[in-house]
Amino acid sequence: MTRKWFGTDGVRGQVGDSVIHPEWVLRLGWAAGHVLTADAPGRPRVVIGKDTRLSGYMLESALESGLAAAGVDVLLVGPLPTPAIAYLTRTLRADAGIVISASHNPYQDNGIKFFSGDGYKLPDAQEEAIEAWMDRPMALSASERLGKARRVDDAAGRYVEFCKTTFPADLDLRGIHLVLDCAHGANYKVAPMIFGELGATLELLGAEPNGVNINDQVGSTHPEALRAAVLRTGADVGIAFDGDGDRLLLVDGRGELLDGDEILWLLARNMCQNGGLSGVVGTVMSNLALEQALAGCGVPMLRTPVGDRYVLEAMRRHGYPLGGESSGHIITPANTTGDGILAALRILAILRRSGVTLAALREGYSAFPQVLKSVRMAGAQTLLDQSSAHQLIADAEDRLGGSGRLLVRPSGTEPVLRIMVEAASADMAADVAAALTSGLTKLALAGAVPRPRN
Repeated sequence: MTRKWFGTDGVRGQVGDSVIHPEWVLRLGWAAGHVLTADAPGRPRVVIGKDTRLSGYMLESALESGLAAAGVDVLLVGPLPTPAIAYLTRTLRADAGIVISASHNPYQDNGIKFFSGDGYKLPDAQEEAIEAWMDRPMALSASERLGKARRVDDAAGRYVEFCKTTFPADLDLRGIHLVLDCAHGANYKVAPMIFGELGATLELLGAEPNGVNINDQVGSTHPEALRAAVLRTGADVGIAFDGDGDRLLLVDGRGELLDGDEILWLLARNMCQNGGLSGVVGTVMSNLALEQALAGCGVPMLRTPVGDRYVLEAMRRHGYPLGGESSGHIITPANTTGDGILAALRILAILRRSGVTLAALREGYSAFPQVLKSVRMAGAQTLLDQSSAHQLIADAEDRLGGSGRLLVRPSGTEPVLRIMVEAASADMAADVAAALTSGLTKLALAGAVPRPRN
């Protein structure tokens, strides 16, 4: 079944369009309430959290109304990172969790993503069931069965304490200097509390949200400010999250960036050295260097489509305890979704145990040069179905000559065509990516696909 609205991570779009609109979100809440709580043993309950976007207030109210109309009680936890909602859904024994966020996108966008009662993102079948319910006439529950809402005042504190319990009890962060970039997003309050209470000296970036500055030249999609701050302050480690806190990038004391693949490698190597590791799950975007490094330790690596939900599904299916994406989604055994704070704490624990710097810890890992391009367009899949696009991609693969990798795909969260080229040399990767991007852009402008909406 083809889904009409759900992408790789829930529903996402520009605020005010036909989807991210109060009327539509009201109906989404009503439909989700019926699907996600169908087997609830008693009065169903759903947790709602959000990031710091101004539109979150409006969408939160619409979701709350839709759920109440379906006879569902709502637990409001306010601005908290996505992994906190997964955790709270489990510990509060709720039937489902909902996050209002567009992750790393600018403030003009927003989205809705769902967790089941066990804290995992929904499988395709449940998302399809929600879409089917949205085609039904919206009928209210009987007056005595309408849902009600209450705020969970200690929600942030619950998550802070949970995160701290994942850090070894015999260690602390005293004497380590961190720069935290919270992207003016959902981690702006809890991340400084967690790392500060563990004893670190903190320099903060992106910790003053105003509703419209989320991800604006800060956070994991704009690490330049973090690198500059690490070098300026002489910090030991820089930590960058995205707007909803489920991604992590790091900067070492020399100002050099570690992406999700390299973070995954450091975690995997440590697990191999301390009891073994059955396997790791990456995606089609994961750097070939990660796969080769894992193979050198005798650890198999599986690749999935892009999206941390697919990574997690493969982890559960194969019993692998570690997975992630090059974009910074890192899934550890401590949580059921990507969690930037938990992954950062694990890296810091490794540093404390080893007594070395992050720059020294990462020695020996060398990523294949990889170039990523994005072409904004509606109907990216339509373009890729064209024979002329097939030829452009085939020509690019011929240029690589078997010494690299090429991936062209529509984004699952934005009207964007993603292009990745990996090659043995940076020049070759850049040249092939530039030529392919130019060719596909010209093809799109020639009328193969519709122009994107403004």
